[in-house]
Amino acid sequence: GVLTSGSGAAYRDILNVLNRRSPHVKIILHSIKVQGDGSSQEIVSGIELFNSHSDVDVIILARGGGSIEDLWAFNEEKVARSIFSSIIPIITGVGHETDFTLCDFVANTRAATPTAAAELITEGASKLSDYFSYLQDSLLRETKQVIDKNKEKLLTFKRLLRSPKQ
Repeated sequence: GVLTSGSGAAYRDILNVLNRRSPHVKIILHSIKVQGDGSSQEIVSGIELFNSHSDVDVIILARGGGSIEDLWAFNEEKVARSIFSSIIPIITGVGHETDFTLCDFVANTRAATPTAAAELITEGASKLSDYFSYLQDSLLRETKQVIDKNKEKLLTFKRLLRSPKQ
């Protein structure tokens, strides 16, 4: 589940990373206001909504950079309490590398940026994909060896058996 503005650069960055590194991952966006009046309540409502879904494994709470005033919704007590009480693990990717908000300290994991948050959840899938490629290559190599070995046996029998009588 992704909680962020659906029209922001943060969401586009998250989509790019997830689609490139783990195209099999289903993304559910709940678009919210990420600054201004009512934004903290939208964050809380979004966390509650995702916690009512049985098919959400992790929540990315994200917003691009901005001034401390722009990021203030992520410092609200009700947002911190909502993150802390979430049954679903939450990764925050709020602001840029140097920005810290209260929500970062109660989240399961803090990522430096929204892009880094998406990279965190695809890390295992990327390694798994590499492992599957390795297994596929190994299987093809072994299969080719068995076929080549049996082909040699058949050619040997063919040379030995020149007529049906033999």
